[in-house]
Parts: sequence; C-alpha cells; structure tokens
Amino acid sequence: MMNISIENESGLNYPEEFNQIISRIVNASVDFLKCPYECQVAVTLVNDEQIHEINLENRNIDRATDVLSFPMMDFDQPNDLSLVEANPQDYFDPESGELLMGDIVISLEHVSAQAKEYNHSERREIAFLTAHSCLHLFGYDHMTDEERLEMEKLQEEILQKEGFTRDA
Repeated sequence: MMNISIENESGLNYPEEFNQIISRIVNASVDFLKCPYECQVAVTLVNDEQIHEINLENRNIDRATDVLSFPMMDFDQPNDLSLVEANPQDYFDPESGELLMGDIVISLEHVSAQAKEYNHSERREIAFLTAHSCLHLFGYDHMTDEERLEMEKLQEEILQKEGFTRDA
C-alpha cells in the first residue's frame, strides 16, 4: 500500500472520482516499475494561475502548464534505485519507512482543456497526467526523442493496463 496525499488547492470543483483515479494510477505506476518499497507521493490539484506561478518560481518558465513533477531523487538512470539503497537516510521517511518519491502538481483547468483538445474524457486526461508525472518521479524524462519515445511507451502501457484508453 502507498501513502498518497491529494490536496485540492485550486478552488475548483472536480469529480470525486479523480481522487480514486489518481491513487489507482500512482499505485499502478509504482507496481509497473517494480519498485520494491512502500512509497509516499503528494499530489496537489491547482488552477492555471497557481501552476503558472509554480512553473515560474521553480523552472523560470513564464506560463501555465498541465503538470509538474518534483522528484525527491536524482537518478543517474531512470528507475535505478541504487542511490536510495546506498543512502536510505536521505530518501525514506524515518517514521513510516516509506520511500519519499516526491510531489505532483496538476492543473485542473488543463485537464479539462486538454481532454477537449485530444477528444477524450477528463478521466483519461487525469490518468495520463498522473502516469506521466509518476514516471518523472522515477527519473524518466523527455528531453531527447529516445527518452520521449520510451516515456510515451511506458505511459501507454500503464494506462492500457488500467483501462484508460483514448476513448475511456
């Protein structure tokens, strides 16, 4: 079992089902990547203005975005947990013993807009953004075409496994 906290700081209403989808996809992503530890992930739901501010403060990018990931670990290779095993005091919650994966911030306004843009459900979009962000927490990125293709393949496998196809 994982410790997943979900906070809505957006001031917006959203389907209660989103919380279950987020939890389900975080768990599915961790299982898919065969992480052997109990993990802790914090998810914050925000609006476009809030994510714009966070993006500017943390990445010096002056615009809203759909999702931001703040991993607790710097990976040499994606999903290589040897770093945490060598320095457990830096990566595990001393009280719970859970691996501290990091934070995910999702713009609910982008969820809605992108679902319309890509012609699929908001359920599918929140699942996609959660899977995408979880992969970032495990060190995956999309700076090169090779990395992007690997990430897209993994995202799609996680979503397919959980039944979140493009038409779902």
